[in-house]
Amino acid sequence: MRATGGRIGGLGLALASACAFGGSGVAAKPLIEAGFGPLQVVWMRVAGAALILLPVASRNRTLPRSRPGLLAGFGVLGVAGCQALYYVAISRIPVGVAILVEYLGPAMLLGWVRFVQRRPVSRASVIGVMLALAGLACVVEIWSGLAFDVLGLLCAFGAACCQVAYFVLADHGAEQDGAPDPLAVIAYGLVIGTVVLTPFARPWDIAFPALAHQAALGGRAIPSVLLLAWIVLVATVVAYLAGVLAVRRLSPQVAGVVACLEAVIGTVLAWVLLGEHLGGVQLAGGFLVLAGALAAQTSARGAAPDGAGTAAGGPPPDPGPDAGQPPPSRRGSRSERASPFRPQPTGGQDPAGPADPPRVVRGGG
Repeated sequence: MRATGGRIGGLGLALASACAFGGSGVAAKPLIEAGFGPLQVVWMRVAGAALILLPVASRNRTLPRSRPGLLAGFGVLGVAGCQALYYVAISRIPVGVAILVEYLGPAMLLGWVRFVQRRPVSRASVIGVMLALAGLACVVEIWSGLAFDVLGLLCAFGAACCQVAYFVLADHGAEQDGAPDPLAVIAYGLVIGTVVLTPFARPWDIAFPALAHQAALGGRAIPSVLLLAWIVLVATVVAYLAGVLAVRRLSPQVAGVVACLEAVIGTVLAWVLLGEHLGGVQLAGGFLVLAGALAAQTSARGAAPDGAGTAAGGPPPDPGPDAGQPPPSRRGSRSERASPFRPQPTGGQDPAGPADPPRVVRGGG
């Protein structure tokens, strides 16, 4: 009964995290259209969340010395690079399109595993990549010379690249023993991201009194300060906290399915609240992108044959309540050690079999 309750609670937390992340772009775009620069909105979001999570960082003062590469990777790529590029993208193209382009990350990461690390991948994973690419062509209507602003599309693609680069770095940084607190990694990443973004966002030029004015959310006038509060408190702090708690209660496959709901939620919210409608072909393309992303993440995660150990050579871990501790929380094969925010599969896999790429986690929305 406790296990069932834990899974139900995990699903609720994962869904809450997906909803919170998915609503980030919808709340940020009215601020950008009200006169705030996209980098200024990103800076206010990251700096506000960093200030709230500063006590978490202060309780883990030794983490920067033990995992400097992981923290720098998350701060520079997962926070500053990914979120800045995403916000610039939504200032030029619809929110739903930007999210769907960014969901090429799992397919791109699989390409890294296959062509750079030269590790085999499953046929189903390749099919997933092909689905994602075909879906992207439909979303941007490539046959008509791209239906959206090219710079906006490039920024969304750059956000996906930042996610891939960060998770590749996290995979390398996970080779050391010792499990950093994922909340501490998030807290330090936000602090580092704030520092990196400061010279670009120039916060001293932000018209903070304008936050007392109204911003147009579709046909409604909403206080700008409320939109900023949503972005900082809900779309960042609550989203990350709920995500970390959720992945400790769910299997990787279930977590991957729920994570894909973020793109759906973001697209639907943008449609309803901002009036950013997508055509039938673009919606079908979005479905293909999500299906391909899901296939790329989960197709290689098969259960081990009876009696087989993990890829690291040991017995499979006990799939109990703590089995979903986010990596890097244990040593094992490189394919098992990736994101500090998503659990990796607990079932074993033949080291000679298809590679299990690191799981991409949404951090830019």
